[in-house]
Amino acid sequence: MEPDLIQTSHLPPNFNEDLNSTRLKRLKLTDSLRELQTVLRDKSTSRSDFIFHADRLIRLVVEEGLNQLPYQKCVVTTPTGYKYDGVRYEKGNCGVSIMRSGEAMEQGLRDCCRSIRIGKILIQSDEETHDARVVYAKLPPDIAKRKILLMYPIMSTGNTVEKAIMVLHEHKVIPSNIVLLNLFCTPLAASQLLAKFPDMTILTSEVHPIAPNHFGQKYFGTD
Repeated sequence: MEPDLIQTSHLPPNFNEDLNSTRLKRLKLTDSLRELQTVLRDKSTSRSDFIFHADRLIRLVVEEGLNQLPYQKCVVTTPTGYKYDGVRYEKGNCGVSIMRSGEAMEQGLRDCCRSIRIGKILIQSDEETHDARVVYAKLPPDIAKRKILLMYPIMSTGNTVEKAIMVLHEHKVIPSNIVLLNLFCTPLAASQLLAKFPDMTILTSEVHPIAPNHFGQKYFGTD
């Protein structure tokens, strides 16, 4: 079941400032994007349609996430011998998915970055208290030198992502090297994360008081 609307008395003191941060980025709202969001929130959506539309939305978020990574200028030669001024990714990017729902975003990232390395973090949360604990982490050994696309589709409280960032911190990753790829985020989660990690970037399709928490169960067929 989805949670009740977040009460304003529970919001952090700098709530409005956090949501206006340049580190919180939203996809440009279009009718096409709104349709994807609508289908994923509709309880009558079949699982096959849900996966199809979720994969489309994931691809949009991943593509925009790639724009947050550093590029460098380069010159290439075309088949006709013409010199073309272009850009390439700087080396040293990787993905990290927060299991299990974050794994739904892995294929979308691989479709765009064929050879990118992907680490995994498993965090279990108590359904009543929302307390989260780290169960498993498998990361590239040189992750501290990389720009990281952290994947987690639904954020209600931000507790799980906070735990994952602490795991990355233990591996010497600095928050400014983290871009969180997210589909749906509550204002509370965004504010909480940006208050604690103001240098990280959150990229999402929507900030709304109610998150579609059925996402992982519907996507993987465990509902």
